[in-house]
Order: sequence, then C-alpha cells, then structure tokens
Amino acid sequence: FPLSQARAGIISTVEVLKVMEAFVNEPNYTVWSDLSCNLGILSTLLSHTDFHEEIQVFVKDVFSPIGERLGWDPKPGEGHLDALLRGLVLGKLGKAGHKATLEEARRRFKDHVEGKHILAADLRSPVYGTVLKHGDSSTLDTMLKLHKQADMQEEKNRIERVLGAISQPELIQKVLTFALSEEVRPQDTVSVIGGVAGGSKQGRKAAWKFIRDNWEELYNRYQGGFLISRLIKV
Repeated sequence: FPLSQARAGIISTVEVLKVMEAFVNEPNYTVWSDLSCNLGILSTLLSHTDFHEEIQVFVKDVFSPIGERLGWDPKPGEGHLDALLRGLVLGKLGKAGHKATLEEARRRFKDHVEGKHILAADLRSPVYGTVLKHGDSSTLDTMLKLHKQADMQEEKNRIERVLGAISQPELIQKVLTFALSEEVRPQDTVSVIGGVAGGSKQGRKAAWKFIRDNWEELYNRYQGGFLISRLIKV
C-alpha cells in the first residue's frame, strides 16, 4: 500500500489520502480492512497534532457511504465477509464520532443491556467500542458489569479488548487497574493494557506510565516470555 512509501518519505501523505478516497465504492472486505489499518496508523501519528480532528472528518467521509449501504442488519444471502465488513465499518464510524452511528450504537447497546434485543456477536465489538469512546463512568461501569456476568470467555475477551476506548483520564486509570485485577486472566491482561495504549493519546501515555510503575509485577508474572514482548510492542 502507498502508506509504506509515505511513511518512508517517498510520497506525500496527501497523495495516499487521495488514493483512499478512490475506494469509496469498493465492496471488498480485505481492501477496507487495509484502509482501516492504515488510517488507524495515520490517526495515531496525527494524534499529537492539530490535524487529529481533520483526519476523523476524513474517516467519516470515506466510511459513511459503505456504512449506509451495509446498514446495521444482515441482508438475505450475504456472506461471512459482509458481516465482518459491517462490524469493521460501523466500528470505524463510531470511533470517529459519526453522529447517526453513535446514536444507533447507543440505542442498540441500551436494548442489549436491558435484555430487550441481544446484540449479534459480530456487532458487539463495534457497539461496545463506540459507546465507550463517547461514554462516561456509568458506561464503563455497565461494561464491567457485562464482563462480570459473561458466561463465555469469548465475551469476556471481547469486552477486555475494547475497554481502552474510554477517553477520560480517571476512567483510563480505572481500566488499567482492572487489567491487573483477579477479574482478568493473567494471559489477558496484555489485551486490556494494549487496548488502552491504542485507544487514545491519553491512553498511550497512561499505559506506558502504568507499565513502568508496575514493571516488577508484570515482569515476574510473564518471566520474560512472549507476552512481555507483546506488551512492550503495543
């Protein structure tokens, strides 16, 4: 993808964004997954600059047409990749603050929590991530309650991976403390801390400080294995 050339300084990032705009009518999941990953890298790079809000507007502009075409509910005859694409696109729009996506995510989340209409598995991560990104302490408390009540480890892991989307500094600290609690399996702690590191500029700083402050416990827990390497990488 041209982004690697942009990162190497060979071509302008603006040229890369123009290429991305050309894919708005692309139906292929793999292409959108690549676009999403590369826009995520750009967003991270721009998070310390004045352009951070502008890249969120760009994300909304690029992803909203495919989001409108896919909608929230499965269509007759669609395949597994369409479901994956729906989750990817709605998650991207929700994180970027796309108004209609955020409103629908909040509505569906409320119904899910109240047991009125349980979310399909492939919509849970994008909905959870969206409501957390734009949520408050009660949203986080509700998510931690869902984690505690979850019967399946798959659901616990799904929640653990998105908790880092929360934005407020004091709530980020609460998530990091939760990561080392008995509620989280030792092998899954890295996913929670990694989610915080990837969730926001504030989260990245907080996660790095948390790792340094708790280095002895983390190192003793993982004994220099692959999980400690993964933790440092994220």
